Amino acid sequence: MESDTETQIGETPRGDCRKMDLSHKFSKKELTLLYEDVLYTILHRMGKPEPNQVSDPDELYAYVQKVFNMDPEEHRIILQRTKELESPIFCLKATVKEAKEILGKDVSGFSDPYCLLGIENKKQDSSVNDGTRQDGKKRSKAVVKNLIPEDQTHRTQIIPQTLNPVWNETFILEFKDIENARFQLDMWDFDEVESVRHRLGELSDLHGLKRFLKDARKDKGQHDFLGNVVLWLKDLHCRNDRWYNLEPRTETYPNRGQCHLQFFLLHKRRATTASKTQPSYTVHRHLFKQIISYEILQHQAGSTSWDGELNKHACTILYLHATQKDLPVFHQIMAKWLAYSKLYLTVEFNSNCLLPLITGIEYQWMQGRLNPEQKAELADSFQSLLVYGTSLLQRYRIVFPISAPNSAQRLQSLLRLLVQICKMKAFRELCTLTPDLQQMVTEALKLGTTEWFQMKKQQLKPMVKTMEECGKALVSLVKEVNADLQQCHKVWNKYFSNTMRLDLFSIAYLELQELVSCYVKEKLSKMDSGMSHLTAESLFELYLNLQELHQMKDFLCHSEGPLELMNFHQWFKEAIPKWLQKAYTIGLERTQRAVRVDQLKPLGELNKHSTSTVDLSTCYAQMVKTWQQLAWPDPEEAFMIMVKFVEDICRIALMYCRLIKARAEELSSLNQLEEGEAANRLCVVVNNIEQLRMIVLKLPSQLDWARLEQQIGDVVAPEQIQNTLHHQLQSTVACLNNEIRGVVQTLATKLEAGISRHIQELSTCSDSKDPEDCITPLMKFLECEFEYLHGNLVQENFNSLLELLWNHTLEVLAGAAKLRDGHLKYFKKLQFVLQSLELSFHAEGCGLQKDTLHTAAFTALEKELELCSSPSRKLIQKYFNARIQQQVEMNSEKYGAVTIKASYRHSEQKLRVEVLNAVNLLPLDSNGSSDPFVQLTLEPRHEFPEVATRTTQCIKNNLHPLFDEVFDFLIPAEKCQQDGACLLLTVFDYDTLGTNDLEGEAFLPLCSVLGLNEDEEPTNPSRVPQTRLSLMYPGTTGNEILKLLETRKGDREAQAFVKLRRQRAKQSKFE
Repeated sequence: MESDTETQIGETPRGDCRKMDLSHKFSKKELTLLYEDVLYTILHRMGKPEPNQVSDPDELYAYVQKVFNMDPEEHRIILQRTKELESPIFCLKATVKEAKEILGKDVSGFSDPYCLLGIENKKQDSSVNDGTRQDGKKRSKAVVKNLIPEDQTHRTQIIPQTLNPVWNETFILEFKDIENARFQLDMWDFDEVESVRHRLGELSDLHGLKRFLKDARKDKGQHDFLGNVVLWLKDLHCRNDRWYNLEPRTETYPNRGQCHLQFFLLHKRRATTASKTQPSYTVHRHLFKQIISYEILQHQAGSTSWDGELNKHACTILYLHATQKDLPVFHQIMAKWLAYSKLYLTVEFNSNCLLPLITGIEYQWMQGRLNPEQKAELADSFQSLLVYGTSLLQRYRIVFPISAPNSAQRLQSLLRLLVQICKMKAFRELCTLTPDLQQMVTEALKLGTTEWFQMKKQQLKPMVKTMEECGKALVSLVKEVNADLQQCHKVWNKYFSNTMRLDLFSIAYLELQELVSCYVKEKLSKMDSGMSHLTAESLFELYLNLQELHQMKDFLCHSEGPLELMNFHQWFKEAIPKWLQKAYTIGLERTQRAVRVDQLKPLGELNKHSTSTVDLSTCYAQMVKTWQQLAWPDPEEAFMIMVKFVEDICRIALMYCRLIKARAEELSSLNQLEEGEAANRLCVVVNNIEQLRMIVLKLPSQLDWARLEQQIGDVVAPEQIQNTLHHQLQSTVACLNNEIRGVVQTLATKLEAGISRHIQELSTCSDSKDPEDCITPLMKFLECEFEYLHGNLVQENFNSLLELLWNHTLEVLAGAAKLRDGHLKYFKKLQFVLQSLELSFHAEGCGLQKDTLHTAAFTALEKELELCSSPSRKLIQKYFNARIQQQVEMNSEKYGAVTIKASYRHSEQKLRVEVLNAVNLLPLDSNGSSDPFVQLTLEPRHEFPEVATRTTQCIKNNLHPLFDEVFDFLIPAEKCQQDGACLLLTVFDYDTLGTNDLEGEAFLPLCSVLGLNEDEEPTNPSRVPQTRLSLMYPGTTGNEILKLLETRKGDREAQAFVKLRRQRAKQSKFE
């Protein structure tokens, strides 16, 4: 029926299927004959409709009229002609498959079953329901051999000795009137004549004996009835396949097992021209093709979303047509496959519906079922779909656009379809030249990629071929390429990889990078170095897009040899100066514009700098981004670019400092405001410069100098890096620091005068006045100024200002401390001032840190004021503490040493000192020797006023005298633990005529005496350890205390102490 008038399917252009009339595949005559065959099928429909089928013939007539595009008159004429045709021979195709759990009639417990079946043409009795016996009557049912003529009776084979026989025998039973036709099947146990001895030998149990006795009463050769199945044909569906219960003729043994039967109601000798002239398979295939051509046109959402499902009208007609023509399942599947696959070549739809058809063909494949014409037709359908499917994959960017719904699912279905076709046994047997699908698709993808690139290149070709327009066109083209490769990698690649084990991204990338490289190099070779800024800007964007394209190489699974795109950066070397100059110019202009509109007002409480620093920060961020985007691969060239880059950044920073200070002066000259407003602007200026300094200090990390230095380590010496990049940055930072210090110093100078004035007023304050009242004006002044400055300066600059003011304050206080020597209350007042100022400048951690406050000047002043404000007795204690510390640190015996034992007894409140000896004394007499003795004094005297001084005997002419004298001092324990309490051992050289000469003195701290801090007293003198003390001269230790005591003219105790110590110093000949 494939006439010459049929249009070639492959020539139909793809497009909107709703605008296409697919009925032109058949000629008018062919359509009429096919239409007639369909009407004949509906007209002579048999069987009860299935639940999901259309039962109304008028609905089916109306549907096929639309499918074949028949007008009502044509339909009426053809239908009338069809009704006049001779009716077909109605047949029941019955297959007796098997039975189970039937009765065992033989003595062995089994049966030898066979079936008799046929069709009885009889009017249905209203009192009989499906062959069952009438209620209340016990009459035997008639059997097949009594009801149906022998020539119309069919018989199965005999299956010996079984209760579950399997036949799988098919019979064609003709009938005339389906309304009165009844199918009947009788199952019998075949009995042949056997000897009594043989039958007795088969007995196995008591039931077998009963059967033997029953058989003995039967006639020889009489077969046993096992059950029957009686069905009215009009109650059958067109196709039936089920188990039926075997019914008894009597009440005996009602459960007789089941029989599995399959029925098809079909036609023989159909009177239509198509049925007479064409094979049933061909007619059915043509009907399938016509129906799906119509169905796809009716799909509202478009062909690509059609899943191949047919409506119930179409399914009913195809079901009836295939069944009536007794078309095998395999031929039905093949007809459906050919119809769908050929339609797919014309109109794309969801190829998922083709996969089950391939599976069905593969499952039921047997070459012997097809004639040569059918084999050729099936092979051609495979080859055509492979070629066409590959062509779709070649144009997958257009056929399966990512913007279209379900594109991914459609592509995946097509890939799976092509793979499954190549795996089919039918494909391998029918198509002798089996193609390599992977190679076939790979070549198609390469070709498609090249075609797509050429198409994009043509679309983006500039109308005016200037350098600027050519640059923009190149940028657009590479952007398209990058976007396509991103889609390949993120969307499409997984489908090709999972289904075909193909790396789509690698195929597309290797093709495109080569095409892009050749095209871009060709275009860039025509551009000279005298390019405009616009061209340079376009080239920078082109460079970034090529960089992105080059970076995608990391997604490649493998690459054979170097890429064409590998050294793409070398194509842009001439444009680098333009790029750097452009970045510098934009940064400079933006900075100048930002300063011009800056009103030098803080942005807010948290941001204490002004608007220009925000623009400057953005400017620097853009320059840093430019460097990061550039990412120049050549290390040595990258270093030279970085040097120029940092130079431009530093120039902008220094330019900003000059501009912002000039802006502050300009605003001050325009608006003659009070001093506070000028200070506000200075605060903003210094904050801005500080913010700039912080930005500049972050440049090494933002520009990743560490990585650059690592890359150029073998090319550029570290000294060169230090002398260029680091030195340049450090010089800029130093300039910024100087600018900050200059502005901060200006602010500090304004406050120093006020601090000096308040401290000077503090000096003249009466000593009788409470120090807290005296310091109130100064603290209020500082609180007011600090609050203002803290609110207007960033923390770093505020701290710098505080540091300057702190150092100045210490200088003023140090000068005030020298004004009034000897006035104790005055120094107490200054000490209170220093402590209060320390707290004020620290501000509970919000101001200067402790280590910053505690400078050498502060420590010296603090110590000086502490001494000056201490009472005389406290100073004397401090003096002895200093001498005790000197004694502890003494590590030589230049002047000799004295050895003693000291212990304390709490029970007697007695300090016992045993002076043992002295050694290595200096010869102070003219004879080269000395007359030493030791003087023991408890110091300070104001703590031990009633304890007399003790003296040992004088040992003549001996530099190593042995004394062995014991002295007891009655003193309370708490006195020994007073600050500075010590035993002063002074060794003199006795002179008869003049003053005794000092050999040296030693200090023993009483708090360390044995027994003073212990619960148990030393009872055994031998337990007391010896203490060897080096002798010292008065020297300079404690001189500042002595000088301070000396200034207290009205303090007799202080004067007496100073006099004694001065006198002792005079007694030392070697000092």
